[in-house]
Amino acid sequence: MSRVYVDTSAFVALLIDSDESHETAGSVFDGFRQLDVKLVTSSYVLVECYALLGKRVGTAAVKGFREKMQPLLDVIWIDEELHELGLDLLEAKKRRKLSLVDAVSFVTMRKHSISAAFTFDRHFAQEGFAVNTV
Repeated sequence: MSRVYVDTSAFVALLIDSDESHETAGSVFDGFRQLDVKLVTSSYVLVECYALLGKRVGTAAVKGFREKMQPLLDVIWIDEELHELGLDLLEAKKRRKLSLVDAVSFVTMRKHSISAAFTFDRHFAQEGFAVNTV
């Protein structure tokens, strides 16, 4: 079974109808489900999603995400080691618009041998990950 790491940008595109990538996200998500792809994310991505959904749509959206989407995911819980490795990568990249969540995602994906991401964030492709494909 293939595994794909799901980024915040994919969750936001899936869940917010007005997002410019909403239709594409729905198609990609449906394709992954048909292929029985295992969807993986991190606790940092979940925190970022809850914050964005709460701010943009409200707490009902957070509740819906938690009840309907989170059970479909394998969640990797970020520990001190991954956090520190993410900070090291963030410092090494020196990219102003790269977030700590993204840097931690990259080191997490590498540690868990995940080479593909469901995302609309260009940083994943820049890091050499396959994007929106298995």
